[in-house]
Amino acid sequence: MKRLFPIVILLGCVAALVLGIVTLFELRFEAGDVYPAYSSLRADPLGAMAFYESLEKIPGLSVRRDFSANNRLPEDPGTVYLHLGGDPEDWTWMDKDLFQEIQNFLARGGRLIVMFYPQTERPIFGDYDEDETNSVPAAKTNAVIGSKSNSIAAKTNHPTLLTTNFIAHSKTNVPVADKTNNLDRAKDRRSKRNRNQDPSDEERYFMRIDDRWGVHADYQKLDLKQETYQPATVTNRSALSLPRTLPWHSAIVFTNWTNAWHVVYARGTNAVVLERKFGRGSVVMATDSYFVSNEAMAKDRHADLLAWLVGPNRNVVFDEAHFGVVETSGVAALMRKYRLHGLAAGLLLLAGLFIWKNATSLVPPSADGRRDDFIAGKDAAAGFVNLLRRSIAPRDLLAVSFAEWKKAIGAAGRVSGGRVQEAEAVFMAENKLSAGERNPVDAYRRISETLGIRNKKL
Repeated sequence: MKRLFPIVILLGCVAALVLGIVTLFELRFEAGDVYPAYSSLRADPLGAMAFYESLEKIPGLSVRRDFSANNRLPEDPGTVYLHLGGDPEDWTWMDKDLFQEIQNFLARGGRLIVMFYPQTERPIFGDYDEDETNSVPAAKTNAVIGSKSNSIAAKTNHPTLLTTNFIAHSKTNVPVADKTNNLDRAKDRRSKRNRNQDPSDEERYFMRIDDRWGVHADYQKLDLKQETYQPATVTNRSALSLPRTLPWHSAIVFTNWTNAWHVVYARGTNAVVLERKFGRGSVVMATDSYFVSNEAMAKDRHADLLAWLVGPNRNVVFDEAHFGVVETSGVAALMRKYRLHGLAAGLLLLAGLFIWKNATSLVPPSADGRRDDFIAGKDAAAGFVNLLRRSIAPRDLLAVSFAEWKKAIGAAGRVSGGRVQEAEAVFMAENKLSAGERNPVDAYRRISETLGIRNKKL
């Protein structure tokens, strides 16, 4: 037991370490704060997991996440594809192949929902009118604006639109950016980009989707109060049975839209939610994703608006690939695909046995508790003698030795033929004796005297 005690302590420490690491990962991934804002994998107020899990509870509705990075949209008819927390610039210029894939998705009757990440002001990397001095670039914020000051624990009894508990996040104070420095940096980056851009390549592989669809994104600043941006109020401009007003946490607005678009919500004269039919399919574009967030589900939930987004479709897909959350075809993915779990378990068992075999001797200890750590070796002569003892019987030793001598020495002519014949006569006389009468040592001496080589090395 004394020898096993350190091993038991070591195994206990390793088990505690593994348990601690697993618990740490569970805590991080259960909260989901390792994922970007508005990801359906995120369970804190900035995520959209409540909306995802709520849709899963509706009978007959298929809900899944898209982790593919191949720019392919679902082919199932009656599918809603949700693109939450997007960037307006991604919907200005677009790869032609991707645009064609979207068009095919809409032709199959799909419904595309595009919601932008809420921004308080114009980003410093965005396009802008250099003569528009009232537009002040500011960095994109990392939190949704407009929540209460104190964090609260929220729970609802709504049967389908909320199934998880979470803590609403506290207000984020966004300071006013340095107008002069940000404007200068934006101008420098834009001029440099224009100098390095090749229009021919851009037109060959990309296209202006905002011009093709007839809708453009712009920015209308939110009100600033005590260094905190306040949400704006948007109004329902459609005939749909939706909430009359909504708090809007983004400064992004739509301008210059064509008559093919139907305004659902507007902020003053600018639209913030638009819908357009494309054959059998449709596209909904919104400048804010806050109303599908976990926080909005707890504090300002609008079930009718969420039901209108999904519509009568029976398949709902949340786009996670644009957040960078994609599946990779690594070894683990291939093993899961081809069900190689048994092979992996066998390899682990084999590795464990190999380590055990090299760490522990399979030879039982001696009775007195001692263990021989080495075996004394012998010289070459002793090894040759042992070899002879194992290979030649004692009764055959004289015959074998005389025969080998004749081949090695007698054949070389170093001894006269007469002496060799006399030695053979002695050998034959000794060989005719019975086994009990033979004396190999005496016969060897007589043969040596006959050959005259008593004191010489043969």
